[in-house]
Amino acid sequence: MTTSKPKELKVASLQLKTQKSHRENLEKLLAFIDSTNAQLIVAPELCLTDFDYENFEEVANFYSVAMEQLLKVISTQILVLTMTRKIDGNFVNQAIVIHNHKVVYRQNKYRLFTLGDETKYFTAGKEEEITTFTINGVSYGLLICFELRFKEIWKKLDGVDVVLVPSRWGKPRKMHLEVLSQALAIMNQTFVVVSNSADDDMASSSAIISPWGDSYMDDSLEVLESTIILKDVTKIRRMVKM
Repeated sequence: MTTSKPKELKVASLQLKTQKSHRENLEKLLAFIDSTNAQLIVAPELCLTDFDYENFEEVANFYSVAMEQLLKVISTQILVLTMTRKIDGNFVNQAIVIHNHKVVYRQNKYRLFTLGDETKYFTAGKEEEITTFTINGVSYGLLICFELRFKEIWKKLDGVDVVLVPSRWGKPRKMHLEVLSQALAIMNQTFVVVSNSADDDMASSSAIISPWGDSYMDDSLEVLESTIILKDVTKIRRMVKM
């Protein structure tokens, strides 16, 4: 059965600080999920554990703990986040999309950030695994933080309604996050939802950006909520043919 695309989508982009306690971070996320009527929730990259290389085995083991809880509570909503997983002896930073109590999409981080030592600890995903997916008639693409810098990945997501960007983007490159996110929305004529960490050394700059490049951003908030009008994608693509 084909699901018709909704006219609008209520989106929540989280802009959270990550505490040392993994369980505390999970409880905060669960509390927000319970309190919101947002249909799409995007959380910062590794928001439950940070990178925490010193306790990497513990971090990877927490994946199962978190998933058990999240799969129980996510019904009609869509939740997007990344977590560290250990697969066949290798650690990956995996984006996970949960809907209707199941994982409907996974994507391992392909472009690892060398300055953050990610290449020392994580195994990179494969470029061919970066693809698009559809939920309830709405098409999505996903970039994990540093991947936002690579135009060849933008091309792989051409044509989607919404691009999701869970991030832990550093404060010294704050302007880059903001400019690249807005440029992606304009170039691909798509909505872009950025969820970035609010840790002291992180940029914040979470945003919900329209295909025209209009950006809703407020670094003072833990949650940015906005209703996006999905027909704007078609409208702008007809107006400005690329």
